[in-house]
Amino acid sequence: MKTTLKKLKNISSENCITVIMNSHRTKPDYLKDELTLKNLVKEAENRLLADLPKRDATVLIAKLKTLAAQIDHSLNLDSLILFVNEDISEFLRLPIQVVDRVVIDDTFSTRDLIRTMHIESNYYVLVLSQEKVRLIEALNDKVVKEFKSPFPIVNTQFDNKNTMEPVVSSRQRNLIAEFFNQVDKEVNTIRNQNPLPVLISTVEENYPEYLKVADEKHSIYSMFLNKNRILEKDHAIVSEAWKMVEAYNTERNNERKSELLKAVSENKFLSDTNEIWRAISEGKIQTLFIEQGLFQPALIEDNEIVYVSEDHRSDKDVIDDIYDEMIVLNMNFGGDVVFLPKGELSKFNGFGAITRY
Repeated sequence: MKTTLKKLKNISSENCITVIMNSHRTKPDYLKDELTLKNLVKEAENRLLADLPKRDATVLIAKLKTLAAQIDHSLNLDSLILFVNEDISEFLRLPIQVVDRVVIDDTFSTRDLIRTMHIESNYYVLVLSQEKVRLIEALNDKVVKEFKSPFPIVNTQFDNKNTMEPVVSSRQRNLIAEFFNQVDKEVNTIRNQNPLPVLISTVEENYPEYLKVADEKHSIYSMFLNKNRILEKDHAIVSEAWKMVEAYNTERNNERKSELLKAVSENKFLSDTNEIWRAISEGKIQTLFIEQGLFQPALIEDNEIVYVSEDHRSDKDVIDDIYDEMIVLNMNFGGDVVFLPKGELSKFNGFGAITRY
């Protein structure tokens, strides 16, 4: 997902079409997704025909319809996003709920990708034993998928008949280390494609032994799920894992909110949208804070942000969501974003920023 975001957020060209919709994982609900997508594509078609020369609009409409026809809705997750312009034609499934909408702008709408990485907790659970290892991808308390290749990995060398003895032989320890090292290599091969953090589920003695051989220790949570769960159902494992990850996230979120309060006291906090816009353009913003679910269409006139009402969101030259625009621009300058629950920035109208100095 990070690779996709990096590619899309750096694209700037006319008529970048983003179609965003909620979808469903199971039948019969996913049978309705094709019609929902068809209606959103029709909305995009009408807007393109209204704003572009017919020849240009027809080419983009054909690309959009061709892409939509390729989607197998039986594989849907919780949302679906299509990206189409003159050069790009691809779609992405996300495990989060979104707001159904069509965005036609000079850039693709990537906010939901960013939100997936910053609000939702997408992580791996490595179910580790000395005999067998499983790998599950999770989002919050839901199973995204359990990897079927090369996992599960079975230890074919280690004879565990005597592992209950108080003293484990040097040879046995070496075999365990070799097995864990093999597992770690396979985990990192998968992480190269989707670099998520790893929560280990194992008995107490295995956790430090795995850390000894792990190549990317920074990617592993500092806590672990204590128990041999190798035979448990994936959803039961993830349900327990999420309790730990959620507590970890709450602690981190409180730390970020304390940064915000400190910045306010040190006069390093901005809440005026145009002040933030200009500061981002000058590379002066470290962190943006935004409430979840906050969207705002706007125009840029003489480098000033002018809010427009929701019923003008589809008008030509209107930016569908000015906050998405600022989030992406700030990331390009090396800044980050924190999404807070609704109401926590109410005295700042839901949006603010910490300056670098």
